[in-house]
Amino acid sequence: MFRNVFWKTLYDQRRGLAGWSAAILILVGLESALWPSMREMTDLQEIYSKLPEELGKLFDLQSMTTGPGFLNAELFTLLLPALFLVYGIGHGAKSVAGEEEDGTLDLLLVMPITGARIVVQKALALFTCLFTLGLALFVATTSMSLVFDVGISAGQAASGSLAMTLLGAEYGALALAVGAIFGRRSTAIGVASAAATAAYVLYAAGLMVDAVEPWRPLSPFDQALTGGPLGAGLPAAYLWLVGGAAALVLIAMPALDGRDIAAHN
Repeated sequence: MFRNVFWKTLYDQRRGLAGWSAAILILVGLESALWPSMREMTDLQEIYSKLPEELGKLFDLQSMTTGPGFLNAELFTLLLPALFLVYGIGHGAKSVAGEEEDGTLDLLLVMPITGARIVVQKALALFTCLFTLGLALFVATTSMSLVFDVGISAGQAASGSLAMTLLGAEYGALALAVGAIFGRRSTAIGVASAAATAAYVLYAAGLMVDAVEPWRPLSPFDQALTGGPLGAGLPAAYLWLVGGAAALVLIAMPALDGRDIAAHN
């Protein structure tokens, strides 16, 4: 197992994955526990109607009178995307650049495996970890919906969990690619974080400013969040997230071949 980069990376991530999964379960449970009290508020729609129109568009507040709408606004349009981005970018930056800075990447490169295969296996490990977190989110959402009668179906929970997973995968792949090319974890985190922030600003501005609206579909946040993500089904926009992550891995594949890692350190 320890001669396989993919399995070794998963083994190293086992404790972190358990902790993140538990955190997601607790977070979803706490938010779901609020729904029965919110549901009993008869003037909920009136309260939301008094809030700024721009805020309503950004978080789809008019839909918060339903269980899925409530969790969409409370979790799936801001907090959960941020959590998946933090994990994806952190893991992606550490995958190659972290190994290089720690002086362990040269040990991988002396193995009978090409640099391109190392990048691919690191990327597959990243995607597997994010899928595991997505599965934990799906289990948490469906189970807490049953406990607190939130009214979220398995299909709705699956679409929301997939959206979070794909969003984290795209920016995690960006961090991995930048780290593989430049060999610096801080650079990888900085570039991926800046790109995610710019994409969110474009998404938010597109919802509130008519002149920006035509450009909004270019944002991965729009591709992941529009129409839900709880209850969005399988929109074609998800393919852009898949394609973006795959393209970034392809860009990163040749980065290690021919590099003098020891001299770089």
